[in-house]
Amino acid sequence: MSFADLGASAPVVATLDRAGITTPFPIQALVIPDAIAGHDVLAKSRTGSGKTIAFAIPITERVEAKEKGPVALVLVPTRELAVQVAEEMRMIGRTKGLRAAAVFGGASMAKQAERAQKAHVVVATPGRLDDLENRKMLRLDRIRIFVLDEADRMLDMGFQPQVDRIVKRLPRERQTLFFSATLDSGTQRLARSYTHDAVVHEISLDEGSGIQDASHRFVPVAESGKVEMLIEILNEHDRDLALVFVRTKRGADRLGHKLKAKGVPAYVMHGDMTQASRQTTLDRFGRETKAVLIATDVAARGIHLDNITHVINYDVPNDLDGYVHRTGRTARAGRAGEAITFVSTLEQKDVGVMASRLDLKKEFEESGLKMMPAATVYSSRGRRSSMRPPRKRR
Repeated sequence: MSFADLGASAPVVATLDRAGITTPFPIQALVIPDAIAGHDVLAKSRTGSGKTIAFAIPITERVEAKEKGPVALVLVPTRELAVQVAEEMRMIGRTKGLRAAAVFGGASMAKQAERAQKAHVVVATPGRLDDLENRKMLRLDRIRIFVLDEADRMLDMGFQPQVDRIVKRLPRERQTLFFSATLDSGTQRLARSYTHDAVVHEISLDEGSGIQDASHRFVPVAESGKVEMLIEILNEHDRDLALVFVRTKRGADRLGHKLKAKGVPAYVMHGDMTQASRQTTLDRFGRETKAVLIATDVAARGIHLDNITHVINYDVPNDLDGYVHRTGRTARAGRAGEAITFVSTLEQKDVGVMASRLDLKKEFEESGLKMMPAATVYSSRGRRSSMRPPRKRR
């Protein structure tokens, strides 16, 4: 099955093809047709699902460039995810002249509000969006497509009060796409209150699916010592190609300069490069034996080389999907592979939760790291809704 078979238009298919995205993941194959048709969707997909494209394509197909003000809203739990989702949304949406803006804490509210007012799609964290709305710096009355991404993580992080306030401000007549790695009682109640007559899609994959063939190592490291630790790992004798993941394009360039200054030859690949430049870089990298490629998640989508023996998470992935997507690029074609994740003190809690969900608790603790107490889950017990429960499509 192709993206065209799912209802994606020719310009969107061509954009995906240039980015090396040619075959839909299972959750994309399930969600995209219903979402393009305008149905509410409740999607459960735990790992390796490619959820962003599952809602980015329908938004692109259903929104017109001539529309004014934000008409689509994507809520995500973290700043890093907001930046990543907005970047993918721009990549796909530009085929129709759509603009996307990221809204998150720690940056100028005025500048973010100005960009968001001119965008077709706003990708936001709940706290900052709630603040902008309260200050009347951004209107949500034209939103007709609402996406709640990582709903279970929203609950874990205590964001439900802000999300509830935001949803109440949205038009009642809208399409809602609800994505969650789990569908426990809390997320199910949330889904029923936010969606109407939703189509339910579930991908029942093994938690560790796609990562069982690689070995996994978690490395405690201070931020100031990450470059030295990376060089030490890269100098290990038993390796072939190494793929190093960083969170941002600027971070990729900085790390590339630092490695070259230390005498380590490295290639850099990110979304600011043209497709031709990315392909040239990838070709050169693939022809070598012990080369190092530094890449962002979006740029790495087209990397499918059998001789990558090491995937190194220099920056922690945003979520389980990110970890599986990254580590799935090693241990291919029957070869051995190793996934290494750098963990700072501040990241220990979140990475511990991720490791536990991926059945990597033993590997996590063998590194000397300790599992931290889970965050308090905000409960919506007692909330009642007049909405009908989701229906399940088989």
